[in-house]
Order: sequence, then C-alpha cells, then structure tokens
Amino acid sequence: MFSNRPEHPYFRLKRDKTALVQYGGWLPSSREAYESLFDRLTNELSVRRANDTSTHTPAVMEFAKAITAPSDYEPKMIDLFNQMFVQAASQNDIKDFDSLLHMLDITVTKPPGFIIPHDSDGNPTGQPVGIPIYIIFDLLSNTAAAYDLFRRPAFNIAMKNLLNSWGAYLQTPDSNKTLTDSDGGWFSELGIRVLERNLGNLNFNSTYICPKPEQTNRGYVTWDQFFTREIQPDARPMHSSHDPVIDAGIIVSACESTVLHIEHNLQLHNQFWLKGRKYSLYDMLDRDVTFTKAFIGGTVYQAFLSIADYHRWRSPVAGTIAKVVVVPGTYYAALPDEGAGVNDPDFEPGSPHGAIIRSQAWLTQSATRALIYIESDNPKIGMVCFIAVGMGEVSTCALSVKAGDEVKKGAELGMFHFGGSTHALLFGPNANITFDENIVDPKTGEVKVNTHIKVLSALAQAS
Repeated sequence: MFSNRPEHPYFRLKRDKTALVQYGGWLPSSREAYESLFDRLTNELSVRRANDTSTHTPAVMEFAKAITAPSDYEPKMIDLFNQMFVQAASQNDIKDFDSLLHMLDITVTKPPGFIIPHDSDGNPTGQPVGIPIYIIFDLLSNTAAAYDLFRRPAFNIAMKNLLNSWGAYLQTPDSNKTLTDSDGGWFSELGIRVLERNLGNLNFNSTYICPKPEQTNRGYVTWDQFFTREIQPDARPMHSSHDPVIDAGIIVSACESTVLHIEHNLQLHNQFWLKGRKYSLYDMLDRDVTFTKAFIGGTVYQAFLSIADYHRWRSPVAGTIAKVVVVPGTYYAALPDEGAGVNDPDFEPGSPHGAIIRSQAWLTQSATRALIYIESDNPKIGMVCFIAVGMGEVSTCALSVKAGDEVKKGAELGMFHFGGSTHALLFGPNANITFDENIVDPKTGEVKVNTHIKVLSALAQAS
C-alpha cells in the first residue's frame, strides 16, 4: 500500500477537518483513509482467493464479459484497461483486471459506510466512503487510456448495468446495515458529525423527515431511502422579502450545495483545455439547437453537493416546464491533468488524485445528466435551465416533473439517487441578474468559491 513507498507527497493530513472543500467529502482527504480502504479491499481480496472464490457476482460477471468482448472495429476495452494499470502503476494499488473485478464484487454487495483510519497521533479520523467505486477508479481515471475508454458508449453501457444492479440492492432492507451507531455507521459519533456539519443550529432529526426518529436508523428501511431523505419544511424555508413584487424577481438555490464557479457570456461552442473552465452550450444541452440559442451570451452558475447534503432538486423559479430530458453520458471519465494545483484544499500540489472532481465543469457536457427547462413567470428572468449532473456512482437522475407542468418556486424537480453530485443553472443573456452577496462579493465581484448555500435560500435577484 502507500505506506510501503519511500515518500507520500499526495495528501495533507488533517485532523477533525470541518472546512468546506471542492472535493465535497467524496474523496478521502488523508493518506490514512486511502490506506485503510485499500487495506480492507486487499484483505478481503486475499480471503476470496484463499477460499478459491473465483466466481463473480452476476452483475460483475456481465461487466467483465462486456469489457473482454472482442471487437473488430476498435481496440479492445480490456487492452485499454491493461494500459491504465501500466500508466497509473507508480501510485496505483490495483495490479490487474482480475483484482479490479474482485474489488467490485466486494463493493457492490454492501452499502457505503465509513472507514475509520487513525492519524499520526492515533486519533480516529472517520471519513465516509460515499462513492467507493470512484475511489477504486480514482487514479486510473487520470490516465490517457482512461480518457479513451471511459468516454466510450460500450463501456458506459456496461458500467450503467453494473451500477443499476448495485442501485437495486441499495433499495433493499439489507442495505440499511450501515445505518447504525457502531464504528463505520452513518449514525455513529463520527457519522453524525459529518451529517450535521452544515446544519447550523439544527441537528439531523430537526432538519430531515425521519420515519421513526427515536430509532438509531431513524426508521429508514433502506440506504437509498436514507440518502434521498426529504427535508423538514421549517428547516429550509424559502427566502422571502414579504414583498410580492420583489419576490417575483428572486431566484432561489435549487440544491443544498457549495459554490464552484460562475461564468458569463456563454458561447455556443467552446473547447476544454486542461486548466480551463469553458462551458460549451451546444454540448451541455445535448446539441439541442432550439433551446441552446436561448442561452448564448448568458450566465452559468455551478455548485456541487457534498456527500451529506440534501439530494433533491427544487425549482429556482416559478414557471412552466418547457422540456425535460435525461442525457446518457459518462460515469468515470475525467480530463487527465498534471495533478492538484498549488492552492488545492485537500491534496499536495501534483497529486494525481481527484481528477474527476477537478473536471466538474467539463462534466456538464460529458456526464450523465438531466436537463430541465423552465420558462419563468417573470419575463425579466426568462428561460432557465437546471442541469443535474451525475458523477461516478451518483448517476441516477430521477425526474419529478414533465413538460407542460406548472411549478411553483421551490417545488421538487427531481433527485439524485445514491448521494449527490454537481449541478448548474443557465440564464439567458437578457436576464439581468445580481447574485446574492453570499455568493458574489458585491464590492470586488469575487465569486465566493467553497461557500455552502442552503437549498431555497436567495441565489440571485433579477432587476
């Protein structure tokens, strides 16, 4: 594992970290956490091999068949997998495709939980493993071979079938076995600390609707029910000035999320460079020429959900649903880069970890995503497009609305199953909006990246 290497430049060790960071808790922020996860996987893999457990679960077996299937038209997917192992060899702990399959077997037969590593002083530093498959693919994704493979439709079809199988398991009663107060449980002391990190003066029970709040698992029958939990109305009241005229121009936050980026003067076409954040409307909106034209020259606001956030989407404006579509896309594709930057909040400069999280702007045009177009009742706002972007395992975008529906501001639009992800809001060029001071500094114009924004709070004002 990492500890067998002469140096470990990839992590900054943090103790009881509470700061919001761009990785949103999806990736462990300490070397100890990575070591603990891969130690566990490696130990279970050794047991499987010692017991001659060579048979894979049906879902993993189907995935393996798809990857190893011969192709007359392009390089075999298994060949690209083998190239990934070579390209990531200096840091990667997964040595070959067979080991990867066994790790997938271990992962998709249990619900996500916590790993409990200890820091250099022996203190427990529990961190959630919200997307364990992504952690397995983390280093592999930051390679040239992965950039080729993970964008291929055949790979993503095979991966989606595997994720669907795991998602079905997470809707069974057996999946709630990590909803406990024991070590590794979501309601353990460390788990509650993570779940309540951004709740202010409220606790978990007063923020979320719990079927049986007196029980340890709060009455959630399945892990999916826990992660798609509804919020208490009083916990997240919709922002109001109590003046109907002013309120008609207020745009509210569609998700409980953390500010990532704002860009103005959007272009129909743009190229993504390795260190750039250019949004390409034509690609983001799945080449829908009719609707794309409404946003040329407009503005995009992007924010990401952390693992502990509320995972349902609310309408930022009152209006009529003009169109909804779920776009199939990638699940683990990332822009290969030179590693974490100098000011990275979690990793040391040059760390290859976290490429997919650093690729969030690019994922708005490549990943599986839901597009919901809303024609606002306020002509000063006009057409708004909400984009829910799936990342990794967090890829199921469930819609609660359809074209023609009239929605009130704050009405549910849909939800992510299995955690959270990133989302964007598009505004047209004629929407003269001013972002709330919690998001953009009114004096300097600086975007307050990494600021946590509550769902239904004021996002912007149209003038």
